[in-house]
Amino acid sequence: MLSDNLKNILSNIPPAITGVYFFVDRSGRILYIGKSNDIRKRLHQHFHNTTSKALRMQNQVDQVKYENMGNELMALLRESELIKVHKPVFNRALRRSVFLWGLYLVDTAEGYMALQLKKINKDQRELMAFTAKSEGKEYLFRVTEQYQLCQKINGLYPSSGACFQYSLKTCKGACLGEEPTWVYNDRVRQFVQDISLPKEDRTILLEGRTAGERGVVLIENGVYRGYGYFKGELEKDVHLSTIIQPKTDDRDSQRLLRAYLRKQHSTAQ
Repeated sequence: MLSDNLKNILSNIPPAITGVYFFVDRSGRILYIGKSNDIRKRLHQHFHNTTSKALRMQNQVDQVKYENMGNELMALLRESELIKVHKPVFNRALRRSVFLWGLYLVDTAEGYMALQLKKINKDQRELMAFTAKSEGKEYLFRVTEQYQLCQKINGLYPSSGACFQYSLKTCKGACLGEEPTWVYNDRVRQFVQDISLPKEDRTILLEGRTAGERGVVLIENGVYRGYGYFKGELEKDVHLSTIIQPKTDDRDSQRLLRAYLRKQHSTAQ
């Protein structure tokens, strides 16, 4: 049964808020930071969780604060930023990085550029990151077909001979050494270019926190610069320099932005 304090917390959170929330104890220490597309619904799940760790956290929560971000991407970026700053004890105890699998570029002995799905290695920079192996494998199958790459080279079809796609004529024979490495590798490089953050300046327009407001994330020359909010028309009524809150470009922000752009690209196809 919920304590009166937790019931009171739930009753004071508006419905359908997308943003970041903070569990705070009586001394003002931040215990946990999370993000949700519906903060009140997510808090309800937290407060009805009966695991020992969840109960321990519930017993320490004195108040919940939140920031309305208006959209999921900006909420994810803000959550990542705040966890690094505050290092809440329950975030460290309950989870590591949300991205556990990565897509890496590896040269084969024959000189072909292979795309390999492996567990995230902090010492290597992945091309793309995924929350689950199944998600990464599904994506790798899709891009292998889209760019006419070889399932065998990409580790999707163990075989001593040709891959399955070769029989369908969607693989050009790299698995048998029939396709020149430079021709094959050009398509791999095209894929890498397509999934990289755009090198030109780019703005990602998103939902705002209120009616008539928009959110915007700024990428300059492949670097994440920050985000902000505006009303009216961008560049006509509002200049970017007046609204963008500068943020740190790091590995996590790059992963979040690449994942967002990957999903947008998949939806558009």
